[in-house]
Amino acid sequence: MEKIIEFAAENIFWVSLWFALLMLLFWNLFSSHMSGISQIEPMEMTRLMNHENAVVVDIRTSSDFNNGHILDSINIPESEFQDKKKTLVKHIKKPLIVYCENGNSSPKIGRLLKEEGFEQTHALKGGLMTWKNANLPLSRNAG
Repeated sequence: MEKIIEFAAENIFWVSLWFALLMLLFWNLFSSHMSGISQIEPMEMTRLMNHENAVVVDIRTSSDFNNGHILDSINIPESEFQDKKKTLVKHIKKPLIVYCENGNSSPKIGRLLKEEGFEQTHALKGGLMTWKNANLPLSRNAG
């Protein structure tokens, strides 16, 4: 034990770096559990869409949405979400899946929706980038 303390004191930079990386790893692994929003993979998302009539919400900008989006998704840009979230009330009992470009913003919007009473709220893990990497189709029709 004494040697461990001595090593840590002599290598404070490396020990601090290791500790920081460990904390980031735990944050990455457990942040979705702490947020209360489940982050789902594209295959689970397609299952929810096909078998449970999940409602899909794209929170990217309208121009990004028009360049390609997941089929039948509703576009409510993140910047307009507070004003337009009431349009989703008719879907409150259905599973709701929120996605953005890379998965950074959708958990925040998902938490907001969960607070509004949308109990079955999910975020697409990795956002649209994950969807594209899984070679799943995009639509360019107006949503």
